[in-house]
Amino acid sequence: MAIISNLLMQEALKEARKAFEKDEVPVGCVVTYKNRVISRAHNQVELLKDPTAHAEMIAITQATNFLQAKWLYDCSMYVTIEPCSMCAGALVLARIKNIYFGAKDPKAGACGSILNIASNKKLNHHIKVKGGVLEKDCADLLKEFFKKKRR
Repeated sequence: MAIISNLLMQEALKEARKAFEKDEVPVGCVVTYKNRVISRAHNQVELLKDPTAHAEMIAITQATNFLQAKWLYDCSMYVTIEPCSMCAGALVLARIKNIYFGAKDPKAGACGSILNIASNKKLNHHIKVKGGVLEKDCADLLKEFFKKKRR
């Protein structure tokens, strides 16, 4: 499973690099169904002037459209950074099965760092979460982006 997770996170990193090239915070993700990529997205907050245009939110919409269903029961998301509270909440509402993320987000992470919305026992759906998939590659891209912004 580790090999598959790494390959799918590489696909998410491709999306994050697209965001980087567009001067967006470099977050990318893919959603899979039966180990097949059914959606892929990257941050588009600046382009769309929309604070909700996170990679995860766009990928959820694409995945539900692909499946023609409002639930993502048998789906997994591979995302380069730990989802924030908005995205984790949307993933709970979408009933996604698994979240695999790369880098932890110590300032806004809602899958264990700051909050744990994804696995909150008080909510009606719980997501299996695994962090640290290609963590260094994911973190390095984010560091490079913010280093460039500070110059």
